[in-house]
Amino acid sequence: MSENFSVVTQSVVNVTVTSSANAFGVEKRFPKDITIGELKGKLELVTGSVAGNMRLEAYDAQNALVCKMEDDNALLGSFPVDDGMRIHVVDHTVKLGEYEDVSKVQKYEMSEDEYAKKRDSVRAFKERNKLGRFAEMDPEEQKRKEEEKKQKEEESKKKSESMKAGDRCEVHVPGQPSRRGAVRYVGQTDFKEGYWVGVQYDEPVGKNDGSVQGKRYFECPAKYGGFVKPEHVEVGDFPEEDLFDDEDEI
Repeated sequence: MSENFSVVTQSVVNVTVTSSANAFGVEKRFPKDITIGELKGKLELVTGSVAGNMRLEAYDAQNALVCKMEDDNALLGSFPVDDGMRIHVVDHTVKLGEYEDVSKVQKYEMSEDEYAKKRDSVRAFKERNKLGRFAEMDPEEQKRKEEEKKQKEEESKKKSESMKAGDRCEVHVPGQPSRRGAVRYVGQTDFKEGYWVGVQYDEPVGKNDGSVQGKRYFECPAKYGGFVKPEHVEVGDFPEEDLFDDEDEI
């Protein structure tokens, strides 16, 4: 039983197949008792090359050329091809990577108008089901949201008018620790609509130096400046904290 198994095992070889068109290897098993001509026929499905254009070369694990298999009538087993070696298919009619270069594949492009007319597209599905940007908001809901936005803007403007450059302040942004500093700018900005308060923090916990997107609103050291919405800023008697003045620690 073990002798038969040994014969079968020795009659099959495990190799990696590469080709002129594709440098990426594909692992394959081939019986040693097939001819090189028959092997080329099997390699057509692997490499896409035509058998008549193939020349086979065998390389060892160190990528050194072992032999060229040029006799189509010779058996694969008659060449020193062992497990772990590589069979390379040379096809002079193609270039390396030719089948991998998708830039040469002609692409079908559809205009926006043509796509809009299709009824089996994702866009058409969203339109039918009022999803995403095609969702229709209830008129009353839309009106309510617009009124809320307008009211919030008015409140933000009113609060910003109660502040001025030089005021000491404390910033309370949701999800972040409180930070103290001084107001350096109050008003509208180019980077985002609405009213903003420019703050110079007492510690380097900011995001800028008083400038955003190339425009300067106030001067301060890098990482000491930041802009927050007026509703997150409280002005008042907020002296600079002494981080080293702790009566509970000596």
